Amino acid sequence: MKNNQTEPEVVYFSLEFMLETDVPTYAGGLGVLAGDLMRSCADLGIGAIGMSIVYSGDTFSQTINADGTQSFTKQDWQKLDQLTKLPQVVELTIANTKVLVGCWRYDIVGLSGYVVPVYLLDTNLTQNPPWVREITRNLYEGGEARLAQEIVLGIGGVKMLRTLGIERAKTYHLNEGHCGFVPLALLPENNYQDELVRQMCVFTTHTPIPEGHDRFSYELAYKFGGSYLPWHIKKLAGENEMSMTHLAMNLSRKNLAVSRKHQVVSEQVFPGYKFGYVTNGVHHRSWTHNYLQDLYNQVIPGWLENPETLADAPALVPDDLLWNAHIECKKKLITYVNRHLTTALLVAGDYLFDENTLTISLARRPVAYKRPLLLYHDIERFVRIGAGRIQVIQCGKSHPDDDVSQGFVRQIVDLSKRFKEVLKIVFLENYSPKIARLLVNGSDVWLNTPKRGLEASGTSGMKAAMNGVINLSIPDGWWIEAVEIDRLAGFSIGTAGETNDDSTDADIVYEKLEMEIIPMYYENRGEWIGRMKRAIALGAYFNTHRVVKEYRQKVWRNANA
Repeated sequence: MKNNQTEPEVVYFSLEFMLETDVPTYAGGLGVLAGDLMRSCADLGIGAIGMSIVYSGDTFSQTINADGTQSFTKQDWQKLDQLTKLPQVVELTIANTKVLVGCWRYDIVGLSGYVVPVYLLDTNLTQNPPWVREITRNLYEGGEARLAQEIVLGIGGVKMLRTLGIERAKTYHLNEGHCGFVPLALLPENNYQDELVRQMCVFTTHTPIPEGHDRFSYELAYKFGGSYLPWHIKKLAGENEMSMTHLAMNLSRKNLAVSRKHQVVSEQVFPGYKFGYVTNGVHHRSWTHNYLQDLYNQVIPGWLENPETLADAPALVPDDLLWNAHIECKKKLITYVNRHLTTALLVAGDYLFDENTLTISLARRPVAYKRPLLLYHDIERFVRIGAGRIQVIQCGKSHPDDDVSQGFVRQIVDLSKRFKEVLKIVFLENYSPKIARLLVNGSDVWLNTPKRGLEASGTSGMKAAMNGVINLSIPDGWWIEAVEIDRLAGFSIGTAGETNDDSTDADIVYEKLEMEIIPMYYENRGEWIGRMKRAIALGAYFNTHRVVKEYRQKVWRNANA
């Protein structure tokens, strides 16, 4: 069932989309969520379009060396392998230069065949001068390149829609401030009336981290995009510098956070602005292992079309069938780990993981606010608790230029070698959605230890829960709401109101492991499986079907929201 709609309900703009693991149009959770939202739109037959950029630069594989350092090897990727090149081209002016922007298409097909297209803009055309071709080289380039990318996405995206025959949309959804040029593209179409444009746009922010909110000097902004800046740009984007987030907020009818706690944090970060919120979710059928899908199809018929029925998991899912499916998923994970032990552990000798040991996974970009080393805060105590009873899998890609992040990885690798005789710890190379699926399908415990107030939502834990993997998490973002739904669906590390003291939080982690998690896993399998089923039931709420339905109800269909 094709989607031939020329007036879509929503055009979702995002600087990144995760379409497939091997299509380098995403960097992390923001892009994964954007892809999941469009997949739910396709399943639900919602007239949606995605708009983003295709990147033609180098992609790299990650190698963990014996000393814990990282090496990066260039990989090849060809757009024509997975995308369709369209003939349409639009023309922009950037830095007083004519810029031609081409377009590629990727179709997301829903359960019933409904198609949601994602259009990907491209300046790597032979007609463009070399510096212009470089604009869409790498995602999240800095400085001038980042500003140029955002002009291409916003101004070029709206122009491309018109060239494709899409004259209007009911709503233009701006995914982060990167999309702030979208309403500027709409201004001349609406006689430069802010209020008309404001009624067409909604904005979602995903992070309270300052680095996630782009700011440019007006000197640079006028140099690169002066023809697109209205006379009152400083009123819209700030007097001293052009804040893309303020620009998006001031030209949107509704500003949204991605969890209830994040709403409060966002209003603190941006005083004077009011936020609503729609708590994130995940696309349930994309992240639930096929073994578990088969089980759910058997005992919870209709869950694919209506994930709300996962709420019945505790009553309907048989213990033995769930455990058998989990062990099959865990075997796949352990087999992968043992086949892909990093160079650092290969030199350490016999170091194989096994499926009978409680397996804790942490899959996070190694940055300070996510606290990737909290589990090892008191390493001697952790070893006493976990020796022979716990094995740990960590992964996450550091940026090649991020020395701090790479330092975290070196420390983890060093610990894995120092304690290899008593405690298995591995840092997997080349974290990707393929590896993420193995982890959220086959782990026993999903550990999440960010500093409170900095986890806007957190979707990886939702994916784990959907597969019956039990969360051990700081109460922040989505986990605050999850615990309110069912406090026995996982384990919390303290309370939401506590301070971010590493010693205190580490003590709680160790106590939970020693007094509750390890004894329950090894000595009370029935109670453990009961917790697994409660975790699965969280998927009834934390799914993107619910998210897009909320977006429809709260903002997409309601121009007066």
